[in-house]
Amino acid sequence: MNDLPSRLTSALADRYSIERQLGEGGMATVYLAKDLRHNRQVALKVLKPELAAVVGAERFLAEIETTANLQHPHILPLFDSGEADGFLFYVMPYVEGETLRDRLDREKQLPVDEAVRIAIAVGNALAYAHRREIIHRDIKPANILLQDGEPVVADFGIALAVNAAGGARMTETGLSIGTPHYMSPEQASGDRVIDGRSDVYALAAMLYEMLTGDPPFQGSTAQAVLARILTEKPTSVTQVRDSTPYHVAAAVDRALAKLPADRFSTASHFVEALKRGEAQPPAAAQPSVNTSTASGPAVDSRRRRLILVATVVLSMAAAAIVGRITAPTAAPQVVRATLSFADYPEIVAVENTTDGTHTAVVTPDGRTVVFMARTRTGSAVFRRDLDTDAPEIVVGAEGGSSLEVSPDGANLLFTRNTEAYIVPLGGGVPRPVDGLAYGADWAVDGYLYGLAADLRTLVRVPDNGGPADTVALPDSAYSFSHPQLLPGGRTLLVTHVPESANWNSRAVTAGVDGSTLQLVDMQSGERRDLTPGFGGMFVPPDLLVYAGPAGPTYVRMDPRRGEIVGAAQPFLQGAWGFDLTLSPTGHLVYLKETGGGDQVVFVDRAGNEQEVVAG
Repeated sequence: MNDLPSRLTSALADRYSIERQLGEGGMATVYLAKDLRHNRQVALKVLKPELAAVVGAERFLAEIETTANLQHPHILPLFDSGEADGFLFYVMPYVEGETLRDRLDREKQLPVDEAVRIAIAVGNALAYAHRREIIHRDIKPANILLQDGEPVVADFGIALAVNAAGGARMTETGLSIGTPHYMSPEQASGDRVIDGRSDVYALAAMLYEMLTGDPPFQGSTAQAVLARILTEKPTSVTQVRDSTPYHVAAAVDRALAKLPADRFSTASHFVEALKRGEAQPPAAAQPSVNTSTASGPAVDSRRRRLILVATVVLSMAAAAIVGRITAPTAAPQVVRATLSFADYPEIVAVENTTDGTHTAVVTPDGRTVVFMARTRTGSAVFRRDLDTDAPEIVVGAEGGSSLEVSPDGANLLFTRNTEAYIVPLGGGVPRPVDGLAYGADWAVDGYLYGLAADLRTLVRVPDNGGPADTVALPDSAYSFSHPQLLPGGRTLLVTHVPESANWNSRAVTAGVDGSTLQLVDMQSGERRDLTPGFGGMFVPPDLLVYAGPAGPTYVRMDPRRGEIVGAAQPFLQGAWGFDLTLSPTGHLVYLKETGGGDQVVFVDRAGNEQEVVAG
């Protein structure tokens, strides 16, 4: 042993017996030691002498106390810390196994599901710490220990303690905290104020390497790497490994954004984005659409200027039919739900827009219907959980239209007076979405796709706030509607609508007034026709639903090649126009046209009719 380990061994002799050196990093040297008091093996980490000199014992030990109470299954706990003969040290459990760095050096790339599983576990650990205002600042494969295959984050809060204790002297001496390949742009540029979004960036960089075999940016020197982080955009994961699911690639792309405001606002949101694909249904051999109408008295309602009309659902003056697309070999599965207005007599009728936007939507899990309704005092938005009896008003969304639910089912996007807003689905204070006048798709990549203030230019806006980017400019005689991001995150499905179209005519929403489904390349802006029709909606893995001359229509589609496969088939005869939405689970909600009386009536469960309004 040289003099330094000898001094260290002597200084800690009453508490720890140092057995051998395990490794060395930028901040500390790691030793395998025996905890004499508890008769157990531990990892003893000693700060580099030059770092300890800058930090100082008192400040370091005070700062590190904030991390001592972290208790999470994917966080390596802190056993002990202290100062001995000028050495600053901290002690953690010794984990038998290897680091993620060791595994990547051996295997280069990990299976996709394994890489995502590790990232989700680390993301959950980050979210736990961030809620306690503790930032790691040095997420990298070398700090992820694999204990019986389960990832455990080491050195949690140590970088923060070193940085906080060292203060301005860290910058003066040229010492930096973090590993270049995984540093966020704000960390690379030396910003003193770092929040949890910096850890989100580092986690995304690590997941990028697990999937592709290399970090997002490489260079011959640390300075070259940092320069590329600050100035270049990483190659998309799917361009390197096309087997990566589109929702994973989109989540990684967003988490690697240069500006923190363009990333996920929390580690939890990143984790949810990585998990969204788990809810997608398996492929079906051939789709068939099953719908059912509950028994009971017919409900009369006149379509007046296409507003009083149509009803969402089963046996009420306003009720919703929720069906399920299934394989023909399976038993038909129909989920029936009735929106009873008995507990909310203020409702006059379900509202119906005439511009092809959504009057009623179903949440991604297929369990809640959200719809517009006209009450005696004005227009409002209601939600109805299918396991409850009565609809509830969504406070904050009064007067809203063009409804869209977030991929996690927690928030609602709506338009009011050509301005877009987001409000919690349970109700709350609406938040304006700058740059978006008309929203139509809340995509899994964390962006809102819709129309700008001119109601013709297609834009995208980060759902957590930020500037709008132009996706496509309209032709002189056409505008867009119904944008939807397709799997792969590179192509947008839109409806190209003639500027001369009469939105008060069923011809538009029946897809026979010159509207065309188009695919927009997100990188080049190039557009190409897919098929005549209106309001296209893609349901993973390969189902395209749209309005055609015969009404609602479905057909098979290859989303990666952007090609229709097979013959189109009509369904849902009697549906009004194409006010129809589908959830990722395959559940749908649509408007059903009723008979020609001039009354709006609701029916209770016993079949009793009650006049709500007479025309």
